Amino acid sequence: QVQLVESGGGLAQPGGSLRLSCAASGFAFSSYDMTWYRQFPGKERELVANITSSGGSTNYADPVKGRFTISRDNAKNTVYLHMNSLKPEDTAVYICNAFSIEITGIRDYWGQGTQVTVSS
Repeated sequence: QVQLVESGGGLAQPGGSLRLSCAASGFAFSSYDMTWYRQFPGKERELVANITSSGGSTNYADPVKGRFTISRDNAKNTVYLHMNSLKPEDTAVYICNAFSIEITGIRDYWGQGTQVTVSS
């Protein structure tokens, strides 16, 4: 059974930090590109950051560049999002995604999300 379970969300003060984790199971994690998205109330999901299967390449949305860092530990089947210098506009549900193109087709898995609230 495929599972992506996010954790680490919560309340942070402006300028503070949080580390999100996404624990994967039920598929070959090290073969999948991993992406963090976020969703604001009533809006489409937006990409925050992604990392290739090997961890050799990362990409960030402009609003988080220089503040957020995505990383992965393939031995632990976990991807992380280190969030620094948090701003109130970072308040959203953060969702983990696993993606792979295989011979048998596209594989696209989603977690349930974890709430991040940035407020004083």
